[in-house]
Amino acid sequence: MNKQADLTFKDLQSEIKELSSRFNRFKDDDLFVLWFLRAYITETEEAAADAITGGSNDKGVDALLVDHAAQCVFVVQGKYRQALGSKSEPRSEVMAFLDLAAFLNSWPDNDCMAYLKTADEAVAERLREARNAVQKHGYDTRLFFVTTGKVSPTVRDDAMTQVRQVSKKARIEIIDSHRAMLLFRDYLDGVAPPIPSADLEMEAGAGIQVNGISQRFDHNTGVESWVFSMRGAAVAEIFEKSGLRLFARNIRGYMGEKTSVNQGMVATLESEPEKFFFYNNGITIVCDAAERKGAQGRDLLRVDNPQIINGQQTTRTLAAHAKLAEKASVLVKVIVVPRDNNQRDGFDGLISAIVAGTNWQNAIKQSDLMSNDRRQIEIERAFRKVGYMYLRKRQSKGETRRAIGRGQYRVITKEELAQAVAGCELDPTIIRSGREKLFSEQYYNTVFPNSDADFYLPKYWLMREVSWSSKGKPERAYAKWLVLNSLWTRIEPLLRGAHRLRSFRKICESQLRDGVVPLSKVIDLSFIEALRFFRDSRGSGESAIDVSAFFKSRKGLEKEFSKFIKAGPESRRKTFENALVAFKAAVDNFES
Repeated sequence: MNKQADLTFKDLQSEIKELSSRFNRFKDDDLFVLWFLRAYITETEEAAADAITGGSNDKGVDALLVDHAAQCVFVVQGKYRQALGSKSEPRSEVMAFLDLAAFLNSWPDNDCMAYLKTADEAVAERLREARNAVQKHGYDTRLFFVTTGKVSPTVRDDAMTQVRQVSKKARIEIIDSHRAMLLFRDYLDGVAPPIPSADLEMEAGAGIQVNGISQRFDHNTGVESWVFSMRGAAVAEIFEKSGLRLFARNIRGYMGEKTSVNQGMVATLESEPEKFFFYNNGITIVCDAAERKGAQGRDLLRVDNPQIINGQQTTRTLAAHAKLAEKASVLVKVIVVPRDNNQRDGFDGLISAIVAGTNWQNAIKQSDLMSNDRRQIEIERAFRKVGYMYLRKRQSKGETRRAIGRGQYRVITKEELAQAVAGCELDPTIIRSGREKLFSEQYYNTVFPNSDADFYLPKYWLMREVSWSSKGKPERAYAKWLVLNSLWTRIEPLLRGAHRLRSFRKICESQLRDGVVPLSKVIDLSFIEALRFFRDSRGSGESAIDVSAFFKSRKGLEKEFSKFIKAGPESRRKTFENALVAFKAAVDNFES
C-alpha cells in the first residue's frame, strides 16, 4: 500500500520547521518543546504553545502546563541537539532540573521565595500557580527531560529515585533520542497524545473463581501476551479516564447503539449480564510494556501506551451503561509489541494483521483498513488547518457531531474524497464500479498521492457542484462521472498555481455568485453535450444501449466524448469556451 520509508532525524527536523510557519515567534528549541507537548501531553497545538515559557532566567522551565482536568502539573525541559543521539546530557543539568519537583512539593515557602528571586517574572508567576495547585489542591507533578541526545542509565535511575523521594505524587520521565523518534512515529500515526499508562484490574470475587491468568512469551518474535477477564465496570472506567485516545489505532470510530451488534450487547446487559462474557468476542489491547502489580488487594496489569485495536464497540457500550456493566465480565487480550527500533514494518505489520484477524463482528471494508494509514492522518491534519474535518474512520453520525462541534468545520469523508479525485483523474468506469475499489492496492496511491489540501479540495468542490447540477435528473446522474472527468480536464489548466486553486475553493465555499454562476453554466453545457453524446452513440432498435449501461460499462468513454465535442459544431464549442473564459475571470478576480 502506501509504505513510508523508516523515519530519520531529518523528518523530525522538517516537522519542527513546519511548526515555525504557524508559530514564528518561537525559536527552534521552543518549537521542539512545543512539538513534544503536542505529541505527548496536549490535545492541541494552541495549548502546547500557551505552555511555552521562553526567554532567559527560566529556571530550566521550557514549558509549564497546569492541567486542571487531569489535576496535574507538567514541567518540560528540552534539549534540541542537532545530531541525533550524539551528545550525552551532563548529569548536573538533569539533576538541577529535579529541583523543580522539590519546589512544587516539599520546599518551605521561604526557600521557594528565594528560588524565584532570580527567575523571570512571567516564569515565576507560572511556578507560583503550579505550586499552589500542588500544595493546596493535591495536583500530581510530572517532570519531562526531553532531548535528542543521550542520557546514561545511571543518571536516569538516580533521577527517578530522587524524584520518588520528594513525593509519591511526583514523577520524572526522561525522553532520549530513541524514545523521541518513537514518539514522532506515533505522532505521525495519529496516536498523539498517547495514554502513558493504564491499570487493568483482573476479575476476582463476587462468585467468580479465577485460577490464574494466561501469560505467554514468544522468544522468536519478542511478543508477550496476557489473557484474563475483567469486570465490565472496570473496562468502562478505563474509557472514562482515557477517552477517545484509547482507540487511536482502531480502524473505525464508534458505530452507535443502532447497529445490530451494539443493540445485542445492550440487550444482553439488560436481560442476562452474567452471560455477556460468553456472547462477546472480548477486547484486544496492544501496548509497549506490561507489568503485573498488586494494589490494595487488587490484581492489576499496568500497561504502557495502551491502544484498544479490537473491542471499541464493546468498551463504549459498557461505558454507556456503566451500572449494568457492573454485573458483566469481558475477556481481555493484551499484546506487548516490541518497539526496539524505529522501523515500521514489524510493528505496523503485526498491528494490521491483528486488526484484520479480530475485527469481524462488524464487517471490515477495504477503506477501513486504510483509515490509519499515515497518508490519511497527514490529510486529516492538512484539512484541519483550512477548516475541514476529514473523517478517515467510519463512525456514527452522532459521533461525528460530537467531534466537530457546532459549525466549526466542514466535513468530508475519505470515501467522498476518493470519489472526487478518482472522478477527476481516472476512467469513469472505475469509480462507477464501487468506491471501495479506490482503496485497493491498485488505485490507492493514485487516489491519495500526497497530503496537499490544494490538490484535493478543488476536485472535491467541482464534484459537489456537478452532483448538485444532476440532482433530480436521472439521466444526468448517470452521466455525472463522465462530465466531472471531462470538466476537470478543461478546468485544471485554468487553476494553475496555489492562489487560483484556493480562490476556486473559496468561491465554492461561499457560493459567490460571480463565480458559481459561470461555473454552473459550464457544468450545464457539459451535461447537455454528454447526453447528446449518449443519444448519438447508443445505437437504435433492439441493440440500443440503456443510459445506465452506456455510462457505466464502456471503458475509454472520456476519450470518445472528447472526440465528439471536437467534432461538434463550432457554435457549441464557442459557447462553451465563452463560459470557461467567464469562469476563469471570476477566479482571477477573486479577492479573499
